[in-house]
Amino acid sequence: MDAVDQEILDVLRADSRTSMRELAQRLGISRTSAYARVKRLVDSGVIRAFTIEVDPAALGLGLSAYIHVRTKQNSWKSFRKKVWALEEAAHVALVSGDFDAVILVRARDAEHLRELVLERIQSLPEVVATQTVLVFEEHVGQ
Repeated sequence: MDAVDQEILDVLRADSRTSMRELAQRLGISRTSAYARVKRLVDSGVIRAFTIEVDPAALGLGLSAYIHVRTKQNSWKSFRKKVWALEEAAHVALVSGDFDAVILVRARDAEHLRELVLERIQSLPEVVATQTVLVFEEHVGQ
């Protein structure tokens, strides 16, 4: 990866809908080179997907929280499958420390969050304990 590849990533992170023509113009390279470089970045796994960023509040999911979860030993795989099935789960990570997993969830309101944590997550047989941390403000960096 060279400086031009890094610039391609910077442009596409800011707007993945940038056309190859515009990308080439902004970087001062040919369209053929832009296509080839992006294809190489995709083929090598550097670029995994072209995606959009959705505002959860605009979808009626204005309350975000991190749920820290302690699970029973050797239950991560079954726990992960069940948690990913939750439509409210935006991100699930296996972590080190006092808890085994952290789940970023999006909820409509406090009642929805309460139902999600107390009735659905804590009722999973793999779950030993949870801790809920409300998110007051978010910034997703590049």
